[in-house]
Amino acid sequence: MSNNIVPLTELISQFERLPGIGKKTAQRLAYSILEQPPERAEKFAEALINARKKIHFCKKCQSLTDLEICSICDDPKRDSSVICVVAEPRDVLAFERTREYTGTYHVLHGVISPLDGVGPDQLRLKELMARLSDGQVTEIIMATNPTVEGEATASYISRLVKPMGIKVTRLAYGIPVGADLEYADEFTLARALEGRNEI
Repeated sequence: MSNNIVPLTELISQFERLPGIGKKTAQRLAYSILEQPPERAEKFAEALINARKKIHFCKKCQSLTDLEICSICDDPKRDSSVICVVAEPRDVLAFERTREYTGTYHVLHGVISPLDGVGPDQLRLKELMARLSDGQVTEIIMATNPTVEGEATASYISRLVKPMGIKVTRLAYGIPVGADLEYADEFTLARALEGRNEI
């Protein structure tokens, strides 16, 4: 039926462009929008437009914000001597949910991936290096994913930062809470041993 209705077909195809949304989910979302009262559909469209127009990168950490400086960078209670370097803005939310980290962040907007044509120049490294130039930062926590690209990015940044006398640490990786050792692969067990702590 949607094949004959051009606006519906277009709506479905726009939903399909979103990550993790397949054809059937896109169809369900499109029909759900059409089943809403017109004012709710208009509010949804308005929220999309407002988000796209008003949200931009924080001038300091490169995360998403609707202000010039995001609320984390602007918070005097945050420890600005520690910067947690992450690949994407959504990674900031993951750390904030823990309520354990009290430092600041820097978002790279990707990782070094030569196969995808992403080199250091495509990342927000110049902005990170500018933040380190004032001598206030004492530690960088590399919190990129434990993939080949994430590890390469962490190593590259470590080589840039260490000559400045700044401590560079990497997130510990290992056995998740509640997991059985027998199901862990060798790489995970090796990382768990490397990152062990005294109790």
